[in-house]
Amino acid sequence: MPISKYLLAMIFFAILLSGCATHIQTNRDVLYQTSTINALLEGVYDGDQNFGKLRQYGDFGIGTFDAIDGEMIAFGGNFYQIKADGTAHTVDDSMKAPFAVVTFFDIDKSIPIENAENYKRLGQILDDNLPTKNIFYAIRIDGIFKYIKTRSVPKQNKPYPKLVDVVKKQPNFEFHNIEGTIVGFWCPSYVEGINVKGYHFHFLTKDKKSGGHLLECQMEKVKAEIDYTSEFYLALPDNDDFYRVDLSIDKEKELNKVEK
Repeated sequence: MPISKYLLAMIFFAILLSGCATHIQTNRDVLYQTSTINALLEGVYDGDQNFGKLRQYGDFGIGTFDAIDGEMIAFGGNFYQIKADGTAHTVDDSMKAPFAVVTFFDIDKSIPIENAENYKRLGQILDDNLPTKNIFYAIRIDGIFKYIKTRSVPKQNKPYPKLVDVVKKQPNFEFHNIEGTIVGFWCPSYVEGINVKGYHFHFLTKDKKSGGHLLECQMEKVKAEIDYTSEFYLALPDNDDFYRVDLSIDKEKELNKVEK
């Protein structure tokens, strides 16, 4: 019996999707993202992808958890959850993320950071070492930090509030002369609404006991490693909340409040 045109089209589409997934998994210079930052700002917090799947697309990244239950940080293939009390826990593959960004981290450039008195100065030093502002960068910074300030967010219940309201009650944590790792990304301005443009970092102490979303820092002698990432893949949630949310609204001011 002859195959219908519809069935042929579906077979072709399935092969195409399979090829895309294989490419992402085998090409290490792909930034893989689930959902958008504006959806998260609007309260789309239900986890869409589990971490077992996310691990297939990267060993390094940041994000959050179902019902925004804390901050996620990953490096060296290990994923951690920073809860609202500031404590870090290993992540089970069955846990889900409403928003996450991962890649396979390979060092393209290593630079010493001799003196960065605050977050703004750190950004200026890193800016001077980026060859172009038109691609993505994964960034890892290791060392002893003179000062670190982080936050995490508590798990929410439905109906979910907007993220800008959640962070009004966010717990903050301060560290002095602490050894650890900063993990994050620099994203170009054209991804506004999709990801955080510029720098977005999370922190984990060397003993893997605490950390959070980086708010402020001071460092004297640390090492930064940069991975140039020239491909981007966006996987959108398949749920009613995401389908209904209005993503046409300019959220830049809200994002600045949430990030800083």
